[in-house]
Amino acid sequence: MLSEPKASVHASQPTAARSGRPRIQVGGIWLDALTEHEVIDVVREGWEAGHGGSIFTINTDIAHAASRNPALAELVAAGSLVVADGMPLLWAARLAGDALPQRVTGSSLVFSLSEAAAADGQSVFLLGGADGVPAKAAEALCSRFSTLHIAGTDSPPFGFDLTAEGIRRAISTVTTAAPNLVYVGLGFPRQEELIQVLRKALPHAWFLACGGGIPMAAGVFSRASPTMQRLGLEWVHRMRLEPRRLTGRYLRDDLPFAIHLLARSALRRLTHRGLGIGAKS
Repeated sequence: MLSEPKASVHASQPTAARSGRPRIQVGGIWLDALTEHEVIDVVREGWEAGHGGSIFTINTDIAHAASRNPALAELVAAGSLVVADGMPLLWAARLAGDALPQRVTGSSLVFSLSEAAAADGQSVFLLGGADGVPAKAAEALCSRFSTLHIAGTDSPPFGFDLTAEGIRRAISTVTTAAPNLVYVGLGFPRQEELIQVLRKALPHAWFLACGGGIPMAAGVFSRASPTMQRLGLEWVHRMRLEPRRLTGRYLRDDLPFAIHLLARSALRRLTHRGLGIGAKS
């Protein structure tokens, strides 16, 4: 998908934009200007009202892919909540004259949502990761939040979502467990695509596309230090952990895209300021 020619992407605002929550456009993607705490509040309000939704966390890699592929841009736009999981996106918004309040990562939401679920009596399902990893992550979360109820875990084989039978099995496993919250860690865009299908089967549940959040909760991977996170260098930490898989992607694709995005955002602010109009990234 990433090898397709670049296309001009003007994704429409997701349905959630009509709720009145502030949204900012960065690199063609509409992002909710919410803190992690505010994301949790939206989910808890949903539980109380009996309706579900999806949370997509957008990092530089996902933004780059969406900028090159209109279908992926539309997939991102389908999220109920779409938040910035990448410091370059926050910097780009700031350079354009807008402001995103905070980076909101999938790996952090795994813990904060689990805490909220434990407090509210909501059940959690973990889907994705190597064999045994979701169960290990569930154990770690229960150790941290003693009242958390785990509805189930599943580690489907790689490529399961390429067949109708594999997708049916995953849907059946999750729907039989009937969770209130599902963490889906399959990587972009597989996790977002599966969430769109699962939402139809479980309309009252919330879904988090969490990337590597499940193995991180299990202790398989560590997060970068808080200082590296603040400086926007967590990608360097991830690249050191998985050099074969990530080095080419980060250095060849994502870093040039981030630089271009920042430069374009700064230029647009200067242009709009000169014209005396508001800036949009």
